[in-house]
Amino acid sequence: MKICEIFRSLQGEGVMIGTPTTFVRLTGCNLDCTWCDTRYARKEGNEMTIEEVIEKVKELDTKFVCITGGEPLMQRSTIKLIERLLDLGYHITLETNGSYSLEELPCSMNMIVSMDIKCPSSGMEEKMDLSNLELLSPVDQLKFVVADRGDMVYASRLLKEHPVECNVIFTPVGGIDLEEVAEFILKKKINARVLPQLHKIIWGDERCR
Repeated sequence: MKICEIFRSLQGEGVMIGTPTTFVRLTGCNLDCTWCDTRYARKEGNEMTIEEVIEKVKELDTKFVCITGGEPLMQRSTIKLIERLLDLGYHITLETNGSYSLEELPCSMNMIVSMDIKCPSSGMEEKMDLSNLELLSPVDQLKFVVADRGDMVYASRLLKEHPVECNVIFTPVGGIDLEEVAEFILKKKINARVLPQLHKIIWGDERCR
């Protein structure tokens, strides 16, 4: 499998925010979001075996492992890697962009699926596989990256049309004001969390953070 980078940091997004985590970033992505902050992961990387990845994860010594990208589900070996890590007792978060089916993923109490729904500002909203929403469990999370009011309206409408039982996250990017997102959530009575990107607050755009 082709791996862009493996590093230890704090989880900067979602329900596990602030938790020391080992990140395994896979190479390759099938989308091209306008606000993407990891474009280097589209091509950069080296071939590694699953066992080599696991050895590096063991060296970094955290209980929590985040499989991210790019888009991890582009590579067939990703599911085998997740299964091996679960067998070894790690707690896994899989970050996926919502365009690949989740049907083949293992079911485990120690795994969180963090699925994006791309909003209009991304330019990729037509690429979503909305059938995945039915596969998300209460421990999983659905993440909307919002850059403007139009994105928030889109997210609000989608949640009404497709009610979910999982955690819902609104993550502001770009110039949108955090208070504006918070006020929108409260006014519309949306059952969601507003969470900024913690790693950006601490380290800015520094890589492997």
